[in-house]
Amino acid sequence: MIKFFNTLSRKIEIFKPKKEGQALIYTCGPTCYWFSHIGNLRTYIFEDVLKRVLIYNGYKVKHVMNVTDVGHLVSDQDVGEDKILLAAKREKKSAKEIARFYERAFKRDLKRLNILEPDVWIRATETIKDQIEFIKILEKKGFTYLTEDGVYFDTSKLKKYGRLWPKEMKILPGARVEMVPGKKNPTDFALWKFAKGRKEMVWNSPWGKGFPGWHTECVVMSIKELGIPFDIHCGGVDHILIHHTNEIAQAEAAFSKILANYWLHGEFLLVDGKKMAKSLGNIFTLDDLIQRGFNPLSFRYFCLQAHYRSKLNFTFKALEASENALKNLYSLVSLLASEKKKRANFKKIKREKEKFFEIINEDLNTPKALALMWEVLSNKSLNESEKYLLLIDFDRVFGLNLEKIPALKIPKKIEKMILEREKLRKEKKWEEADKIREKIKEAGFIIEDTESGPKIRKIF
Repeated sequence: MIKFFNTLSRKIEIFKPKKEGQALIYTCGPTCYWFSHIGNLRTYIFEDVLKRVLIYNGYKVKHVMNVTDVGHLVSDQDVGEDKILLAAKREKKSAKEIARFYERAFKRDLKRLNILEPDVWIRATETIKDQIEFIKILEKKGFTYLTEDGVYFDTSKLKKYGRLWPKEMKILPGARVEMVPGKKNPTDFALWKFAKGRKEMVWNSPWGKGFPGWHTECVVMSIKELGIPFDIHCGGVDHILIHHTNEIAQAEAAFSKILANYWLHGEFLLVDGKKMAKSLGNIFTLDDLIQRGFNPLSFRYFCLQAHYRSKLNFTFKALEASENALKNLYSLVSLLASEKKKRANFKKIKREKEKFFEIINEDLNTPKALALMWEVLSNKSLNESEKYLLLIDFDRVFGLNLEKIPALKIPKKIEKMILEREKLRKEKKWEEADKIREKIKEAGFIIEDTESGPKIRKIF
Protein backbone atom coordinates (compact mmCIF):
# COMPACT_ATOMS: atom_id res chain seq x y z
CA MET A 1 0.00 0.00 0.00
CA ILE A 2 1.72 3.17 -1.23
CA LYS A 3 0.80 6.62 0.08
CA PHE A 4 1.56 9.96 -1.58
CA PHE A 5 0.92 13.60 -0.76
CA ASN A 6 -1.47 14.65 -3.52
CA THR A 7 -1.18 18.38 -4.29
CA LEU A 8 -4.68 18.21 -5.79
CA SER A 9 -6.35 17.14 -2.52
CA ARG A 10 -3.66 18.68 -0.26
CA LYS A 11 -3.40 15.49 1.78
CA ILE A 12 -1.72 12.08 1.98
CA GLU A 13 -3.68 9.50 -0.03
CA ILE A 14 -3.43 5.77 -0.69
CA PHE A 15 -2.41 5.20 -4.31
CA LYS A 16 -5.24 3.57 -6.26
CA PRO A 17 -4.37 3.32 -9.97
CA LYS A 18 -6.94 3.26 -12.76
CA LYS A 19 -5.94 -0.28 -13.62
CA GLU A 20 -4.80 -2.72 -10.97
CA GLY A 21 -1.09 -3.48 -11.15
CA GLN A 22 -0.35 -0.67 -13.63
CA ALA A 23 0.88 2.89 -13.02
CA LEU A 24 0.69 5.58 -15.71
CA ILE A 25 3.07 8.50 -15.08
CA TYR A 26 3.76 11.76 -16.90
CA THR A 27 6.71 13.92 -15.86
CA CYS A 28 7.44 17.39 -17.22
CA GLY A 29 10.72 17.15 -19.13
CA PRO A 30 13.41 19.69 -20.02
CA THR A 31 13.15 22.86 -22.04
CA CYS A 32 16.19 22.35 -24.25
CA TYR A 33 17.86 25.76 -24.34
CA TRP A 34 20.66 25.21 -21.79
CA PHE A 35 22.08 22.54 -19.49
CA SER A 36 19.84 21.38 -16.64
CA HIS A 37 21.05 22.80 -13.33
CA ILE A 38 21.23 20.73 -10.15
CA GLY A 39 17.91 22.13 -8.93
CA ASN A 40 16.20 20.71 -12.03
CA LEU A 41 18.05 17.42 -11.54
CA ARG A 42 16.83 17.10 -7.95
CA THR A 43 13.28 16.93 -9.35
CA TYR A 44 14.24 14.18 -11.81
CA ILE A 45 15.88 12.19 -8.99
CA PHE A 46 12.66 12.42 -6.93
CA GLU A 47 10.63 11.25 -9.93
CA ASP A 48 13.06 8.39 -10.47
CA VAL A 49 12.61 7.28 -6.84
CA LEU A 50 8.84 7.38 -7.36
CA LYS A 51 9.13 5.19 -10.44
CA ARG A 52 11.51 2.78 -8.68
CA VAL A 53 9.18 2.51 -5.66
CA LEU A 54 6.25 1.64 -7.93
CA ILE A 55 8.34 -1.02 -9.69
CA TYR A 56 9.58 -2.27 -6.29
CA ASN A 57 5.94 -2.75 -5.30
CA GLY A 58 5.29 -4.83 -8.41
CA TYR A 59 3.59 -2.23 -10.60
CA LYS A 60 4.03 -2.25 -14.35
CA VAL A 61 4.95 1.37 -15.04
CA LYS A 62 4.43 3.35 -18.23
CA HIS A 63 6.39 6.57 -17.92
CA VAL A 64 6.11 9.40 -20.45
CA MET A 65 8.35 12.48 -20.51
CA ASN A 66 8.09 15.43 -22.88
CA VAL A 67 10.92 17.37 -24.44
CA THR A 68 10.04 21.05 -24.87
CA ASP A 69 11.72 22.14 -28.08
CA VAL A 70 9.36 25.04 -28.88
CA GLY A 71 6.91 27.42 -27.22
CA HIS A 72 8.45 28.07 -23.79
CA LEU A 73 8.78 31.85 -23.51
CA VAL A 74 11.04 33.65 -21.06
CA SER A 75 7.96 34.93 -19.18
CA ASP A 76 5.12 32.87 -17.74
CA GLN A 77 2.78 35.67 -18.85
CA ASP A 78 3.17 34.87 -22.59
CA VAL A 79 5.50 37.76 -23.34
CA GLY A 80 9.14 37.84 -24.39
CA GLU A 81 11.08 35.55 -26.68
CA ASP A 82 11.16 31.78 -26.96
CA LYS A 83 13.98 30.43 -24.76
CA ILE A 84 15.25 28.18 -27.54
CA LEU A 85 15.35 30.96 -30.14
CA LEU A 86 17.24 33.17 -27.67
CA ALA A 87 19.79 30.37 -27.20
CA ALA A 88 20.03 29.98 -31.00
CA LYS A 89 20.92 33.68 -31.31
CA ARG A 90 23.42 33.43 -28.47
CA GLU A 91 25.19 30.37 -29.88
CA LYS A 92 24.71 31.24 -33.58
CA LYS A 93 22.98 27.95 -34.37
CA SER A 94 19.55 26.96 -35.63
CA ALA A 95 16.76 26.41 -33.08
CA LYS A 96 16.67 22.73 -33.99
CA GLU A 97 20.43 22.34 -33.45
CA ILE A 98 20.11 23.98 -30.03
CA ALA A 99 17.16 21.80 -29.02
CA ARG A 100 18.83 18.55 -30.07
CA PHE A 101 22.19 19.44 -28.47
CA TYR A 102 20.69 20.21 -25.06
CA GLU A 103 18.33 17.22 -25.30
CA ARG A 104 21.40 14.97 -25.67
CA ALA A 105 23.08 16.75 -22.75
CA PHE A 106 20.00 16.17 -20.57
CA LYS A 107 19.88 12.47 -21.42
CA ARG A 108 23.59 12.21 -20.58
CA ASP A 109 22.90 13.73 -17.15
CA LEU A 110 20.12 11.21 -16.52
CA LYS A 111 22.51 8.37 -17.30
CA ARG A 112 25.23 9.74 -15.04
CA LEU A 113 22.75 10.04 -12.17
CA ASN A 114 21.46 6.48 -12.81
CA ILE A 115 17.96 7.82 -13.52
CA LEU A 116 15.82 5.31 -15.40
CA GLU A 117 14.83 6.68 -18.81
CA PRO A 118 11.13 7.11 -19.55
CA ASP A 119 9.38 4.45 -21.61
CA VAL A 120 8.26 7.18 -24.03
CA TRP A 121 10.13 10.35 -25.04
CA ILE A 122 7.94 12.80 -26.93
CA ARG A 123 8.91 16.17 -28.40
CA ALA A 124 6.58 19.16 -28.63
CA THR A 125 7.44 19.64 -32.31
CA GLU A 126 6.27 16.10 -33.05
CA THR A 127 2.71 16.84 -31.90
CA ILE A 128 1.92 20.19 -33.56
CA LYS A 129 -1.05 18.74 -35.50
CA ASP A 130 -2.40 17.16 -32.30
CA GLN A 131 -2.09 20.47 -30.47
CA ILE A 132 -3.93 22.33 -33.24
CA GLU A 133 -6.76 19.77 -33.12
CA PHE A 134 -6.93 20.13 -29.33
CA ILE A 135 -7.18 23.93 -29.55
CA LYS A 136 -10.04 23.45 -32.04
CA ILE A 137 -11.93 21.44 -29.38
CA LEU A 138 -11.45 24.26 -26.86
CA GLU A 139 -12.57 26.79 -29.49
CA LYS A 140 -15.70 24.77 -30.29
CA LYS A 141 -16.58 24.64 -26.57
CA GLY A 142 -16.27 28.40 -26.22
CA PHE A 143 -13.11 28.60 -24.11
CA THR A 144 -10.96 30.62 -26.53
CA TYR A 145 -10.71 34.14 -27.92
CA LEU A 146 -8.44 35.91 -30.39
CA THR A 147 -6.09 38.80 -29.74
CA GLU A 148 -3.58 40.46 -32.06
CA ASP A 149 -1.02 38.24 -30.32
CA GLY A 150 -2.69 34.84 -30.72
CA VAL A 151 -5.38 32.44 -29.45
CA TYR A 152 -6.01 32.65 -25.70
CA PHE A 153 -7.76 30.46 -23.13
CA ASP A 154 -10.49 32.31 -21.23
CA THR A 155 -10.05 31.20 -17.60
CA SER A 156 -13.21 33.06 -16.52
CA LYS A 157 -15.28 30.47 -18.41
CA LEU A 158 -14.03 27.65 -16.14
CA LYS A 159 -15.77 27.52 -12.75
CA LYS A 160 -13.00 25.66 -10.95
CA TYR A 161 -9.88 27.29 -12.39
CA GLY A 162 -6.94 27.03 -9.97
CA ARG A 163 -7.57 23.57 -8.51
CA LEU A 164 -3.93 23.26 -7.36
CA TRP A 165 -3.78 26.66 -5.74
CA PRO A 166 -3.59 27.06 -1.95
CA LYS A 167 -7.07 27.81 -0.59
CA GLU A 168 -6.12 31.33 0.50
CA MET A 169 -4.73 32.29 -2.93
CA LYS A 170 -6.79 34.56 -5.17
CA ILE A 171 -6.02 36.58 -8.32
CA LEU A 172 -7.76 39.93 -7.86
CA PRO A 173 -8.99 42.09 -10.76
CA GLY A 174 -6.22 44.43 -11.84
CA ALA A 175 -3.52 42.27 -10.27
CA ARG A 176 -0.06 43.40 -11.37
CA VAL A 177 0.97 41.15 -14.28
CA GLU A 178 2.53 41.66 -17.69
CA MET A 179 -0.61 42.05 -19.79
CA VAL A 180 -0.78 41.25 -23.49
CA PRO A 181 -2.96 43.72 -25.46
CA GLY A 182 -6.46 42.25 -25.75
CA LYS A 183 -5.96 39.74 -22.92
CA LYS A 184 -9.20 39.64 -20.90
CA ASN A 185 -8.08 38.24 -17.53
CA PRO A 186 -4.70 38.18 -15.73
CA THR A 187 -4.82 34.35 -15.58
CA ASP A 188 -5.63 33.81 -19.29
CA PHE A 189 -2.85 32.11 -21.26
CA ALA A 190 -1.80 31.56 -24.86
CA LEU A 191 -2.80 28.40 -26.70
CA TRP A 192 -1.34 29.55 -30.03
CA LYS A 193 0.99 32.50 -30.59
CA PHE A 194 1.24 34.29 -33.94
CA ALA A 195 4.65 34.28 -35.68
CA LYS A 196 5.04 38.09 -36.08
CA GLY A 197 8.21 37.92 -38.16
CA ARG A 198 9.55 34.82 -36.49
CA LYS A 199 11.16 32.54 -39.08
CA GLU A 200 12.07 29.37 -37.16
CA MET A 201 9.78 26.91 -35.39
CA VAL A 202 6.63 28.24 -37.11
CA TRP A 203 3.64 26.23 -38.42
CA ASN A 204 0.43 26.92 -40.34
CA SER A 205 -2.82 26.80 -38.39
CA PRO A 206 -6.49 27.80 -38.87
CA TRP A 207 -5.70 31.03 -36.98
CA GLY A 208 -2.53 31.95 -38.84
CA LYS A 209 1.17 31.06 -38.82
CA GLY A 210 2.59 30.58 -35.38
CA PHE A 211 3.55 28.13 -32.66
CA PRO A 212 1.82 26.47 -29.69
CA GLY A 213 1.83 27.69 -26.11
CA TRP A 214 3.94 25.83 -23.56
CA HIS A 215 0.99 24.77 -21.35
CA THR A 216 -0.85 23.07 -24.22
CA GLU A 217 1.89 20.64 -25.25
CA CYS A 218 1.91 18.71 -21.95
CA VAL A 219 -1.87 18.20 -21.99
CA VAL A 220 -1.82 16.90 -25.55
CA MET A 221 1.23 14.66 -25.16
CA SER A 222 0.16 13.11 -21.86
CA ILE A 223 -3.37 12.31 -23.09
CA LYS A 224 -2.02 11.01 -26.41
CA GLU A 225 0.15 8.43 -24.62
CA LEU A 226 -1.71 7.76 -21.35
CA GLY A 227 -5.38 8.65 -21.85
CA ILE A 228 -7.45 10.76 -19.46
CA PRO A 229 -7.36 10.66 -16.55
CA PHE A 230 -4.02 8.96 -16.06
CA ASP A 231 -2.55 8.11 -12.66
CA ILE A 232 0.31 10.43 -11.70
CA HIS A 233 1.60 13.79 -12.96
CA CYS A 234 4.90 15.07 -11.56
CA GLY A 235 7.08 18.16 -11.64
CA GLY A 236 8.72 20.80 -9.48
CA VAL A 237 6.79 23.05 -7.08
CA ASP A 238 7.43 25.96 -9.46
CA HIS A 239 4.94 24.33 -11.88
CA ILE A 240 2.02 24.29 -9.43
CA LEU A 241 0.59 27.80 -9.73
CA ILE A 242 0.77 28.32 -13.51
CA HIS A 243 1.94 25.45 -15.74
CA HIS A 244 0.15 22.56 -14.03
CA THR A 245 -2.84 24.73 -13.16
CA ASN A 246 -3.21 25.58 -16.86
CA GLU A 247 -2.81 21.96 -17.92
CA ILE A 248 -5.68 20.95 -15.62
CA ALA A 249 -7.83 23.84 -16.89
CA GLN A 250 -7.46 22.84 -20.55
CA ALA A 251 -8.16 19.15 -19.94
CA GLU A 252 -11.22 19.96 -17.87
CA ALA A 253 -12.54 22.45 -20.45
CA ALA A 254 -12.07 20.01 -23.33
CA PHE A 255 -13.11 16.72 -21.72
CA SER A 256 -14.81 17.55 -18.38
CA LYS A 257 -12.24 15.32 -16.67
CA ILE A 258 -9.27 15.89 -14.38
CA LEU A 259 -6.03 15.33 -16.30
CA ALA A 260 -4.41 13.11 -13.64
CA ASN A 261 -5.62 11.71 -10.32
CA TYR A 262 -2.41 12.31 -8.34
CA TRP A 263 -0.14 15.38 -8.59
CA LEU A 264 3.29 15.08 -6.96
CA HIS A 265 5.73 17.99 -6.71
CA GLY A 266 9.37 18.17 -5.63
CA GLU A 267 10.60 21.11 -3.55
CA PHE A 268 13.32 23.62 -4.41
CA LEU A 269 17.04 23.08 -4.05
CA LEU A 270 18.66 26.12 -2.42
CA VAL A 271 22.34 27.01 -2.72
CA ASP A 272 23.95 28.33 0.46
CA GLY A 273 20.44 29.08 1.72
CA LYS A 274 19.48 31.15 -1.33
CA LYS A 275 17.41 30.48 -4.44
CA MET A 276 19.51 29.72 -7.51
CA ALA A 277 19.89 32.74 -9.78
CA LYS A 278 22.33 33.72 -12.54
CA SER A 279 22.67 37.16 -10.92
CA LEU A 280 23.99 35.49 -7.74
CA GLY A 281 26.33 33.23 -9.70
CA ASN A 282 25.09 30.18 -7.78
CA ILE A 283 23.69 28.04 -10.59
CA PHE A 284 25.60 24.78 -10.96
CA THR A 285 25.30 22.00 -13.51
CA LEU A 286 26.27 18.35 -13.10
CA ASP A 287 29.37 19.08 -15.21
CA ASP A 288 30.38 21.73 -12.65
CA LEU A 289 30.28 19.10 -9.89
CA ILE A 290 32.19 16.56 -11.99
CA GLN A 291 34.88 19.14 -12.84
CA ARG A 292 35.37 19.65 -9.11
CA GLY A 293 36.05 15.93 -8.79
CA PHE A 294 32.68 14.69 -7.48
CA ASN A 295 31.02 11.43 -8.45
CA PRO A 296 27.56 12.30 -9.91
CA LEU A 297 26.02 9.62 -7.66
CA SER A 298 27.24 11.61 -4.65
CA PHE A 299 24.71 14.27 -5.67
CA ARG A 300 22.05 11.56 -5.94
CA TYR A 301 22.93 10.35 -2.43
CA PHE A 302 22.82 13.97 -1.22
CA CYS A 303 19.26 14.34 -2.57
CA LEU A 304 18.11 11.05 -1.03
CA GLN A 305 19.00 12.38 2.42
CA ALA A 306 16.11 14.87 2.31
CA HIS A 307 12.41 14.24 1.75
CA TYR A 308 11.35 15.31 -1.75
CA ARG A 309 8.72 17.71 -0.31
CA SER A 310 11.23 19.59 1.87
CA LYS A 311 13.60 22.32 0.71
CA LEU A 312 17.20 21.12 0.50
CA ASN A 313 20.18 23.40 0.99
CA PHE A 314 23.15 22.64 -1.24
CA THR A 315 26.71 23.44 -0.18
CA PHE A 316 29.93 21.90 -1.42
CA LYS A 317 30.76 20.94 2.15
CA ALA A 318 27.48 18.98 2.36
CA LEU A 319 28.16 17.36 -1.02
CA GLU A 320 31.63 16.35 0.18
CA ALA A 321 30.06 14.70 3.25
CA SER A 322 27.66 12.82 0.95
CA GLU A 323 30.56 11.68 -1.24
CA ASN A 324 32.43 10.38 1.82
CA ALA A 325 29.31 8.52 2.98
CA LEU A 326 28.85 6.98 -0.48
CA LYS A 327 32.53 5.94 -0.65
CA ASN A 328 32.19 4.35 2.79
CA LEU A 329 29.06 2.52 1.63
CA TYR A 330 30.83 1.22 -1.49
CA SER A 331 33.73 0.08 0.67
CA LEU A 332 31.42 -1.86 3.00
CA VAL A 333 29.47 -3.40 0.11
CA SER A 334 32.74 -4.53 -1.47
CA LEU A 335 33.75 -6.19 1.80
CA LEU A 336 30.33 -7.85 2.21
CA ALA A 337 30.48 -9.15 -1.37
CA SER A 338 33.75 -10.90 -0.56
CA GLU A 339 32.51 -12.34 2.76
CA LYS A 340 29.00 -13.55 1.81
CA LYS A 341 29.78 -17.22 2.38
CA LYS A 342 27.29 -18.05 5.12
CA ARG A 343 23.77 -19.19 4.27
CA ALA A 344 21.18 -16.41 4.46
CA ASN A 345 18.19 -16.67 6.78
CA PHE A 346 15.33 -15.48 4.59
CA LYS A 347 13.01 -14.92 7.56
CA LYS A 348 15.44 -12.26 8.81
CA ILE A 349 15.68 -10.76 5.32
CA LYS A 350 11.89 -10.67 5.00
CA ARG A 351 11.58 -8.88 8.34
CA GLU A 352 13.99 -6.10 7.28
CA LYS A 353 12.41 -5.82 3.82
CA GLU A 354 8.99 -5.33 5.41
CA LYS A 355 10.43 -2.42 7.42
CA PHE A 356 11.84 -0.95 4.20
CA PHE A 357 8.52 -1.35 2.35
CA GLU A 358 6.66 0.42 5.16
CA ILE A 359 9.11 3.33 5.20
CA ILE A 360 9.51 3.90 1.47
CA ASN A 361 5.78 3.48 0.77
CA GLU A 362 5.01 6.31 3.19
CA ASP A 363 5.31 9.15 0.66
CA LEU A 364 8.80 8.11 -0.56
CA ASN A 365 10.59 8.60 2.76
CA THR A 366 14.17 8.20 1.49
CA PRO A 367 15.91 9.76 4.55
CA LYS A 368 14.33 7.18 6.87
CA ALA A 369 15.02 4.41 4.32
CA LEU A 370 18.72 5.37 4.22
CA ALA A 371 18.82 5.30 8.02
CA LEU A 372 17.43 1.75 7.93
CA MET A 373 20.14 0.76 5.45
CA TRP A 374 22.89 1.93 7.84
CA GLU A 375 21.13 0.14 10.72
CA VAL A 376 21.22 -3.08 8.70
CA LEU A 377 24.97 -2.63 8.13
CA SER A 378 25.63 -2.35 11.87
CA ASN A 379 23.13 -5.07 12.90
CA LYS A 380 25.14 -7.87 14.58
CA SER A 381 22.25 -10.32 14.31
CA LEU A 382 22.59 -10.31 10.51
CA ASN A 383 25.42 -12.13 8.75
CA GLU A 384 27.36 -10.83 5.73
CA SER A 385 25.19 -12.66 3.19
CA GLU A 386 21.98 -11.26 4.70
CA LYS A 387 23.35 -7.73 4.81
CA TYR A 388 24.58 -7.90 1.22
CA LEU A 389 21.28 -9.24 -0.13
CA LEU A 390 19.33 -6.55 1.75
CA LEU A 391 21.53 -3.71 0.49
CA ILE A 392 21.26 -4.87 -3.11
CA ASP A 393 17.48 -5.12 -2.68
CA PHE A 394 17.18 -1.62 -1.11
CA ASP A 395 19.27 -0.23 -3.95
CA ARG A 396 16.47 -1.07 -6.39
CA VAL A 397 14.97 2.13 -4.95
CA PHE A 398 18.11 4.12 -4.06
CA GLY A 399 19.73 3.62 -7.48
CA LEU A 400 23.33 3.94 -6.20
CA ASN A 401 24.69 1.09 -8.36
CA LEU A 402 25.62 -1.10 -5.38
CA GLU A 403 25.31 -4.28 -7.47
CA LYS A 404 28.19 -3.01 -9.65
CA ILE A 405 30.63 -2.76 -6.74
CA PRO A 406 33.18 -5.58 -7.14
CA ALA A 407 34.00 -7.98 -4.30
CA LEU A 408 37.13 -7.07 -2.38
CA LYS A 409 40.37 -8.55 -3.73
CA ILE A 410 43.48 -8.03 -1.62
CA PRO A 411 46.79 -7.98 -3.52
CA LYS A 412 49.48 -10.31 -2.17
CA LYS A 413 51.71 -7.30 -1.46
CA ILE A 414 49.02 -5.87 0.87
CA GLU A 415 48.49 -9.27 2.54
CA LYS A 416 52.20 -9.39 3.39
CA MET A 417 52.01 -5.87 4.85
CA ILE A 418 49.00 -6.90 7.00
CA LEU A 419 50.92 -9.90 8.38
CA GLU A 420 53.97 -7.74 9.04
CA ARG A 421 51.85 -5.16 10.85
CA GLU A 422 50.21 -7.85 13.02
CA LYS A 423 53.67 -9.13 13.99
CA LEU A 424 54.77 -5.62 14.99
CA ARG A 425 51.56 -5.11 17.01
CA LYS A 426 52.18 -8.34 18.95
CA GLU A 427 55.69 -7.05 19.66
CA LYS A 428 54.07 -3.74 20.78
CA LYS A 429 56.00 -1.78 18.17
CA TRP A 430 53.07 0.61 17.71
CA GLU A 431 54.88 3.36 15.82
CA GLU A 432 56.26 0.98 13.18
CA ALA A 433 52.83 -0.72 12.89
CA ASP A 434 51.19 2.68 12.28
CA LYS A 435 53.65 3.43 9.48
CA ILE A 436 52.57 0.24 7.72
CA ARG A 437 48.90 1.20 8.23
CA GLU A 438 49.64 4.48 6.41
CA LYS A 439 51.38 2.62 3.57
CA ILE A 440 48.34 0.34 3.25
CA LYS A 441 46.11 3.43 3.12
CA GLU A 442 48.29 5.02 0.42
CA ALA A 443 47.83 1.80 -1.59
CA GLY A 444 44.04 2.31 -1.46
CA PHE A 445 42.95 0.16 1.50
CA ILE A 446 41.70 0.81 5.04
CA ILE A 447 42.63 -1.59 7.84
CA GLU A 448 40.39 -1.91 10.92
CA ASP A 449 41.32 -3.80 14.07
CA THR A 450 38.49 -5.96 15.42
CA GLU A 451 38.13 -8.61 18.14
CA SER A 452 38.36 -11.32 15.48
CA GLY A 453 41.45 -9.79 13.90
CA PRO A 454 42.22 -7.12 11.26
CA LYS A 455 39.64 -6.34 8.58
CA ILE A 456 40.60 -4.62 5.37
CA ARG A 457 38.42 -2.54 3.06
CA LYS A 458 39.03 -0.90 -0.30
CA ILE A 459 38.96 2.90 -0.51
CA PHE A 460 36.61 4.11 -3.29
